[in-house]
Amino acid sequence: MRHPARLGIAALALALASAGCSTATGGSSPSDTSADGTAAKATTVSSCGRELSFAKAPRRAVTLDQTSTETLLELGLQNRMAGTANLKTKIPERYRDAYAKVPVLSPKILTGEQLRAANPDFVVAAEAGLYTKDRAGTREELGALKVPAYVSAVDCPRRNGSGRTPFDLLFSDYEKLGQVFGAEDRAAKLVREQRAAVADAAGTAARVKDRPTVVWLYSALNGTPYVAGRTGMPSEMSRIVGAKNAFDDIGENWPEVSWEKIAERNPDFIVIGDLSERGRPGDSASEKRALMEKDPVMSKLAAVRENRIVEIPGIEMDPSVRTVHALRLLADGMKDLGHAR
Repeated sequence: MRHPARLGIAALALALASAGCSTATGGSSPSDTSADGTAAKATTVSSCGRELSFAKAPRRAVTLDQTSTETLLELGLQNRMAGTANLKTKIPERYRDAYAKVPVLSPKILTGEQLRAANPDFVVAAEAGLYTKDRAGTREELGALKVPAYVSAVDCPRRNGSGRTPFDLLFSDYEKLGQVFGAEDRAAKLVREQRAAVADAAGTAARVKDRPTVVWLYSALNGTPYVAGRTGMPSEMSRIVGAKNAFDDIGENWPEVSWEKIAERNPDFIVIGDLSERGRPGDSASEKRALMEKDPVMSKLAAVRENRIVEIPGIEMDPSVRTVHALRLLADGMKDLGHAR
C-alpha cells in the first residue's frame, strides 16, 4: 500500500508560493469569506501537539483519507477542497453530489508529489501515519512550508486530555475544523445531532439484561482474524450500549489474533465488519461467516451456531461522521438478539 514519495521540498515550496497566483485545474477558488458567509478571520487550533495558525479560512484543503473527506463534506466545505485521496469504499449517497466537485488526487494513499501538485493551504488526516516521508510528507516538513497539517484528535488521545471518550475527541475535530473554516454553526449542529444519537444508543444500556460480551471482527485477511482491542472506537461503542468488548485487555486498535483465541473468549455475540468493497480476501461479511462456520473451533461456538451475529459496514467501525450509524446498528442488533429489552 505504501508508495515511494518523490517529494522535492524545494519544488513543493515553489508550487505553494505560486498557488497565490494560479489555481490548479479542477480546483475551486472561493472568496475570502468563511463557509458560513461571514468575513474570514485569523484563528489558531491545536492538533496532536502542534499549534496550527491560519490568517484566513483555507481555500485549497486536501484530505488524505476518506474519513477526513466525509467530515469536510458533512460540514459543507466541498468548495474549499482542492483534492481527496485514499477512498476505501463507496461515498454515501448524501455526499455524492458534493464529492463530485472535489478532484480525486489518488484513489490510494497520497504521495508527496501528488500533494505538491494540488497546491494545498491545509491538509487534514484521520491518522498521523499518513504524514510520513514516503507518503504525504511529515508534519514538520509541511509546517516548514507554511502548510498546516491536521491530525484527528482520536488518533492522538494522550495529547487531548484524560477522561475524554473517543466520541468527545471526534466531536472536538468537528468544532476545530468548523473554527478553521468559519463553519462554527454547521459544526455545532453536527455535534448536537451526534451527541443526541449517542445518548439515544446509551438508553439501550439501561435495558440490558446481563452485560453480554462481544467480539468485533474487522478483517479476516487471508484467513487471519483482526479484532477490536481496547483503544479502538468499538470498545467505547460496546460500553455505551452496555456490552463488553471481549478483547479490551489488548491495548491496540485492531490486534491480530487467532480463531482459537476468539473461541476461548466465547463471546455472547459477534459483530462482523463488511469490507466487501475493499475487495481483499476475507473482507466481505459472507466470507467471514463462511470462515467461522468452517473452522473446527469457531463452528462450535453458540454465537456462530445460533447466528448471533450483527453486520456493520467496516468503515463505520473506525471514528468518523458515520460511526453514530454503526452505534445505532449495534444497539438495534442487541435488541434483536434479546440482550436488551
